[in-house]
Amino acid sequence: MSETAILMAAGMGTRMRPLTETTPKPLIKVNGKPMIETVLDGLKNRGVEKFLVVVGYLGKQFGYLEEKYENLKVVENKDYQTINNISSIKAVANELIKSQDDVFICEADLYVSDSSIFNAQLDHSCYYGRMVKGHSDDWVFEQYEEGHIIRVGKAGNDCFNMVGIAWFKNYDAHMLGKLIEERYGTEGFEELFWDDVVNENLDELNLIVHEVYEGQLVEIDTVDELKEIDSSYK
Repeated sequence: MSETAILMAAGMGTRMRPLTETTPKPLIKVNGKPMIETVLDGLKNRGVEKFLVVVGYLGKQFGYLEEKYENLKVVENKDYQTINNISSIKAVANELIKSQDDVFICEADLYVSDSSIFNAQLDHSCYYGRMVKGHSDDWVFEQYEEGHIIRVGKAGNDCFNMVGIAWFKNYDAHMLGKLIEERYGTEGFEELFWDDVVNENLDELNLIVHEVYEGQLVEIDTVDELKEIDSSYK
């Protein structure tokens, strides 16, 4: 089965100002390489055949990727300023509906230091997650004992935390595209993350967690966090 990857790169990265005043966050270099390219290279090495990069803020700066990577298309999210990130998946929902591929959905502002995380044999639709003991205020997954996800949402105790990568079997990717299309434009949709739509439909989207570990990848949110990983910013 061939695979497509959707990379979400539309956000404004306000917590990383002033760096993001002129450069979109996924193009900030970490140890000499734009964050988005650490994700793209890992996916490419896996053998992913098609890439859709959804852009918004300073979106034209991503154009070079179409020249650098084969079968990569930059897609504009025109609603990124007024609607939450459900709008980025809406921008490619038709691709999800019509495609026969299995699909990765990845945040583009991840720094992947261990690209082997993309080499896993994936047979079941899943979110990548990192176990956090104790309380976490971040996005977490609650599961039945056998591993199936029963909640995707904020805050939890002794839970796997979301790390910004998901993988959908083709039939689940098709279903997700339809569910996003149906939810878009309904009451309160402007505030939704695309993961909220997943959470609302866990009876139809059967998901588990694929475990990753501390240090394999990180979402860098602030300049101070960036300095900890790349000393050149100090």
